[in-house]
Amino acid sequence: MEPIKSYKELIVWQKSIKLVKEIFILTAMFPKSEIYGIISQMRRAVVSIPSNIAEGFGRRSLAESSQFHSIAYGSALELETQLIIAKELKLVREGYFETSENLLLEVCKMLNAMTGKLRRLKLVSNI
Repeated sequence: MEPIKSYKELIVWQKSIKLVKEIFILTAMFPKSEIYGIISQMRRAVVSIPSNIAEGFGRRSLAESSQFHSIAYGSALELETQLIIAKELKLVREGYFETSENLLLEVCKMLNAMTGKLRRLKLVSNI
């Protein structure tokens, strides 16, 4: 197996880019009164996910990489909370959330696995 040369090859990064697109499409349907509220927050949180994955990939140490992937995971959980709030407030019909929620779940699982693997590698390299 060849080593990954670019963060763009990471499936979690690719899926998080799809999630960005989905969230931008979803939030475009929200009431315009939310442009500086939840729309802005959700868009910032979702953009943070692939951005931090990319930044983590570029770091030289496992500890730094792990830190940025943890930040990406935190942003994913922030987005999850904002999706719950948007659903509770019925900003759009419930059926519109499904694609974003499913994609977010996949990204969260992948980030969780990735950070766990980096932690284990860090422990092994410190022995």
